[in-house]
Amino acid sequence: MTIPPAPALTIRPENSGDINAIRALTTAAFDRPDEAGTVDALRESDSGIEGLSFVGVLDGEVIAHAMLSRCFAGEAPGVCLAPCSVLPKHQRTGAGTAVIEALLAEATRCGEAFAVVLGHPEYYPRFGFTPASGYGITLHIDVPDEALMAMPLAGEAPAGALVFAPEFGV
Repeated sequence: MTIPPAPALTIRPENSGDINAIRALTTAAFDRPDEAGTVDALRESDSGIEGLSFVGVLDGEVIAHAMLSRCFAGEAPGVCLAPCSVLPKHQRTGAGTAVIEALLAEATRCGEAFAVVLGHPEYYPRFGFTPASGYGITLHIDVPDEALMAMPLAGEAPAGALVFAPEFGV
């Protein structure tokens, strides 16, 4: 008996036909609708960056999503990685990692200087993120040092006070 090959994950920029699927998977991944509302708000605002919101598609189903939005360290523009989500039944399969890697590569290709993320310190270092404090990047709210991370992309991560897109409410 021949076992058919496992279907391949396709990674691509999101399109307008993906919006409802992204909303559903983000709600399922975070188990609350407010995170999906943040994705929608970022997409519709000046903070969203055209072409820097990617999906992972498996067997025609959007199972993973990650986006970058505009942020600033001091006066220097960069990108913020968030939110990132994978349908619960596909978590820990590499789908999230694949989408994030492709998205960060595209941001580098587009000339974005640096990226930041406020997230799990066990997960994001695999992409090259390190504590933002090492670059002199600060945040006006108290967060664990290891949770606020940055990485250079096509430039350098500049020092300065970090300002996220207003849609994050931070």
